[in-house]
Amino acid sequence: MTQAAEGRMVVRDWFWRLVLSFSATGLVLGTLLFAASLTPSLLPRTYVTQGLLSGVAMACGYGLGVLLAALWFWLELPEPKDRVRLWLKTVAGGVCGVVVLVFLWRTAEWQNSIRALMDLPPIETAHPFYVGLIALALFLVLFGLGRLFAFLVRLFASTSRRAAPRRLSYVIGTALAATLFWTLADGLLVRFVLHTADSSFRRLDQVIEPDTAEPSDPLKSGSAASLVRWDDLGRMGRSFIATGPAAKDIAAFTGKPALEPLRVYAGLNAAETPEARAKIALDELIRVGGFERSTLLVVMPTGTGWIDPEGIDTVEYLHHGDIASVAIQYSYLASWLSLLAEPDYGAEAARALFRAVYGHWTTLPKESRPKLYLYGLSLGALSSEQSAELFEVIGDPYQGALWAGPPFPSRIWRKMTADRNPGTPAWLPRFRDGSYVRFTSQRNVLPQAGDHWGPMRIVYLQYASDPIVFYDPYSFYRQPEWMAVPRGPDVSPDFAWYPVVTFLQLTLDMAMATTTPMGLGHVYAGEHYIDPWIAVTGVTDWSEADVARLKERFRAGR
Repeated sequence: MTQAAEGRMVVRDWFWRLVLSFSATGLVLGTLLFAASLTPSLLPRTYVTQGLLSGVAMACGYGLGVLLAALWFWLELPEPKDRVRLWLKTVAGGVCGVVVLVFLWRTAEWQNSIRALMDLPPIETAHPFYVGLIALALFLVLFGLGRLFAFLVRLFASTSRRAAPRRLSYVIGTALAATLFWTLADGLLVRFVLHTADSSFRRLDQVIEPDTAEPSDPLKSGSAASLVRWDDLGRMGRSFIATGPAAKDIAAFTGKPALEPLRVYAGLNAAETPEARAKIALDELIRVGGFERSTLLVVMPTGTGWIDPEGIDTVEYLHHGDIASVAIQYSYLASWLSLLAEPDYGAEAARALFRAVYGHWTTLPKESRPKLYLYGLSLGALSSEQSAELFEVIGDPYQGALWAGPPFPSRIWRKMTADRNPGTPAWLPRFRDGSYVRFTSQRNVLPQAGDHWGPMRIVYLQYASDPIVFYDPYSFYRQPEWMAVPRGPDVSPDFAWYPVVTFLQLTLDMAMATTTPMGLGHVYAGEHYIDPWIAVTGVTDWSEADVARLKERFRAGR
């Protein structure tokens, strides 16, 4: 036999040993989870994201199968002989192949079931070959890491077996291997990612866009007369101050006199602490005459410091510019990174700003001070919710709040949703008589709760297709309540719950939440803000025709 032939034989033997080393139980469960991951969830996916999702799902299924096999071995239950085991693996491999092909063939149909609801053009193919290739590559990487973990377990177990029984030594080995993996992941990977993101977002926050020149109007933050330097506003703060409707724009649309809306913003560089930034923002608000307007908004931005113009511009039109808004920045990271790296910063900043503004507001005569409202989108909504406890303001309450796209950890939102009236869906609940809090979505359902409002009006604007709102960590083992029938109009009827898989799908959806068209997912449209603002702030001088015209103005402006 030649050397080349011997080499081919060695490679062939190694390949078949590798193939036969795969767990049949793991392959079956991995294939089932791979197939389930191809079904639709809240948002459409590209073939790249689908491949990544399916690879992780397959690895999770395989890992569960290996754990079940290990438990079988641990319990010392009878195992099949080599010949039977080989036959089982052959049958399992064939069944798995058929399942994969069938589900890959249906992927485009499932993705189109979401795209049709979002008015996106249908796709002709979901590129099943690329999906399978990406999934297989990622599965093999994760499989390799799993084999490395198993090797470390055996290594640590063999070392500890000198002083511990065999089964206990495996427990010790597993604990040590898990600790090593976690330490490496947390100490190297996570910290590296966060450090890189921190540096990138910090530099981005310092960028001054060419279309955001320093204002000459002394009533604007960042002007020569301002208490906040233009450079200290941050990129999103400068955008907030430089954009928005002017008095002439509002008057031209409404045909009525209008004031110049007042916007105050203090960026991260304005002061070291949230309390100091809140004090600067309060002083700036007093300087520009914010407490002399009829309406005052305390705004919490998203993680990057961004304030949704769709949410602010609309209320400025509704109040003919007779409104002031004040906000402070607490982070320059994307909201999901801010939630991971600095989860308390938003709440701390929200409490500092609210205490400062509310403290001054309560000293003013009730008959002449502005009506006070809270507003936040996404992480801003979560932070704004934590501005103050109800018992702190019950003696002199603010007038209300509009919170759009509240993230799933939002405490008040979760409480109200859990205690909703029987028979109302979790994606659009009703809470008691609707005098305190109401929920709405793309279609205005606020009037359905009745005409009676209490001294405070709270409205949640949320879309059923928003994974930031409806992400459920418990979907790992149970179906979320919002998946029950009837579902939201923007949720695919083909979206089915599967253990583990739905959790992975929602996690990916959450990362892609802002990739949807306007008015879906986590992208809130101006026309959907208008009715909530009318309800919260009690606007009465707009006719139905003018409201419809304002909604069309925001639709046409995109």
